Amino acid sequence: MKFRWIWFIAARYIFRKQKKSPSPVLSILGIATGVLALIVIISVMNGFQLGFIESILEISSYHLRVGPLDATAAEEAAAAVLGVPGVEAAVPFREFQALVRGRRGGQHAAVVRGLPADALQRDVGMARRLEFEEGSFDLTDDLNDKRKILVGAELVRRLGLRLGDEITLFSIPSLFSAAGDNEEDAGLITFTIAGVFRTGFYEYDTSWAFVGTENAAGFSDTGPVLGIKLKNRFYDQRALELVRASLHTMPGMENAKFSSWRDYNRSFFGALRTEKLFMFILVGLIFIVVGLNIYQAQRRAVLEHREDIGLLRAVGGGERAVRLVFVCDGAIIGFTGAASGLILGLLIASNIPQFFTIMENIVNGIIHIVNSIVSISGSTSGSAGGFSFFSPAVFYIKEIPSRIIPQEAVLIFMFGFLSALLAAWYASRKISRILVAEVLRYE
Repeated sequence: MKFRWIWFIAARYIFRKQKKSPSPVLSILGIATGVLALIVIISVMNGFQLGFIESILEISSYHLRVGPLDATAAEEAAAAVLGVPGVEAAVPFREFQALVRGRRGGQHAAVVRGLPADALQRDVGMARRLEFEEGSFDLTDDLNDKRKILVGAELVRRLGLRLGDEITLFSIPSLFSAAGDNEEDAGLITFTIAGVFRTGFYEYDTSWAFVGTENAAGFSDTGPVLGIKLKNRFYDQRALELVRASLHTMPGMENAKFSSWRDYNRSFFGALRTEKLFMFILVGLIFIVVGLNIYQAQRRAVLEHREDIGLLRAVGGGERAVRLVFVCDGAIIGFTGAASGLILGLLIASNIPQFFTIMENIVNGIIHIVNSIVSISGSTSGSAGGFSFFSPAVFYIKEIPSRIIPQEAVLIFMFGFLSALLAAWYASRKISRILVAEVLRYE
């Protein structure tokens, strides 16, 4: 009951002021627009960035790496690591760089990784990221001793190859370690394409390939590396200590190095973090502009209601209570605008492909109408084609990704709410300068 009258007067001021000034409505719309824009932009940015990061972690760098190991101790180390709390998968692999040559003479540099035949069963995260357009994950040599290779979709397209074609791998290290004069001794080994995969990350689709572990051993003179996936990649430092403790007594660990995903692509991850931070700041400037607007509106409201303030003070309302009336005005504006923007932002961000489809249909409808008018007038030079925000012919994506992080959505909501609340609080300080006796004397 003590504060009910404060909220009642605050709400009454907002709804009554709408008849005289659109400031409350504009303030609510400004905060809602800022929250909406920031949630949608950050969600789409999260979709792109996390897609890249997860592709790197699930396919390339893993969460932890241990190696190089002795070839005979790799499987034993993998079994030991699986017993460490927080470890989800452990896969030994070999990796080397090679020149891939197609049957038509085309060639391209590639990173080739040797994996065990059951790698996808061991590593569910990698299985989710690999999408096979042709063939399947089959690295087992067939009855005719044909070596199999899995190649990225864009690499296959560049070399003009298809499923079942033969390609040749050429590796510099294997050339220098060659003992004979035939092609295999000279580091030229022929493989048959058994699968064409796509990860959604252009670098991997255009320059990556997978072969069996045994076939990779002929190209590399270093031991295998153990790739480890964690249930939560952010616990990598603790998991790294546990893995080191579980493996340090095993033979062949003298030269092994232990590293986490933070050691790989450090500059790339740092660039993504900086990009997101600056986008947060730039879009967040909306809240500063809206806050200044609310500050000026509340200062004007204080001057317009000098008589009301004097009357409230005269009947027993303290200075703090009267100030709370205008602070509650800001709280109502901030909460209404931030909540509206939050709901609309989450609705659009969770249906971003459909939203862009609707926008493209609207724009294409307008283009169609313009083309029809132009054709009726007899001119054909001004006709325009279809419109697409992210055409697959230009951008290497099938649809716009979006990822909502609850903590960020709450943070954006609080930015919008607090910007209005703080602006109203600063504006209400002018009430302390109003002398009740002067106001009532002139009345």
